[in-house]
Amino acid sequence: MDRFDAMRAALAAADAGSLSAAARRLNTPLPTISRQVAELEARLGAQIFTRSARGLSLTDAGRDYIAAARRILEEVAEAERAAGGAYAAPQGALAVSAPLVFGRLHIAPVTAAFLEVYPLISVRLDLSDRFIDFEDDGVDAAVRIGALVDSTLIGMKLGETRLIVCASPAYLAARGAPARPADVASHACVGFSRLDAPGVWTFSSGETIALKPRFSVNTAEAALDAAIAGVGLTRVFCYQANAALADGRLVEVLREHAPAPAPITLLHPARARTPTKLRAFLSYVAPRVRARLSNSG
Repeated sequence: MDRFDAMRAALAAADAGSLSAAARRLNTPLPTISRQVAELEARLGAQIFTRSARGLSLTDAGRDYIAAARRILEEVAEAERAAGGAYAAPQGALAVSAPLVFGRLHIAPVTAAFLEVYPLISVRLDLSDRFIDFEDDGVDAAVRIGALVDSTLIGMKLGETRLIVCASPAYLAARGAPARPADVASHACVGFSRLDAPGVWTFSSGETIALKPRFSVNTAEAALDAAIAGVGLTRVFCYQANAALADGRLVEVLREHAPAPAPITLLHPARARTPTKLRAFLSYVAPRVRARLSNSG
């Protein structure tokens, strides 16, 4: 059994969700992929996959093994590229994650420009407000907003953003603007579940206001649309609302009570050797996103 080929087969099966899909991805006969995975599991003395009619799912041992195999194969590929002089022209595929609105506004356009400069690199950009696990999701770099808790990651600060409370001019004309955090309790609110769990707004004084939203949504765009339509107050990050604030569709309230700004960080896993393609991405994207954030105020 060639151990690297078996690793590639298992990794392809984990990413594709089935042995047959892995066979197509690797352009290898299905019986060969099945044999490689079976021999690998026999060598490990543990199952990597749980098989069912719906496909493959990783066992706990398999999740750890696939994460390690992904790192090993990437390091081998990087060493081969270095030996072949590929450091002069970074190449390969990158997986990058960013929050939905921030990624669309800032990471996507900068990445598009990056691809023009580095034609041998491809990028899969996952825009989502869900929490990304670097190993489980196979991500090379990710933008996170807020305090960091994972000390195993290396971070590059891009800037910071504020949480703001805002509403439409029509709503404020009809209901009045809240003058202090406690006033929020008497207002109609649009809850944004990604920010409002467990259903409270916290302000700079540490005061927390329990929400009873008239409308709850799970994306910033939906929260902003509802607030613009006059449903009530909502709370989002300022970069999410900048366009609506600038053209007067929304008005910020309670600014003097806003909590401290949250850092925006570009993260990547700590490695003995950072792949050339990732170094190129980080060094290109970070300063340009910083400049965009600085220019946007």
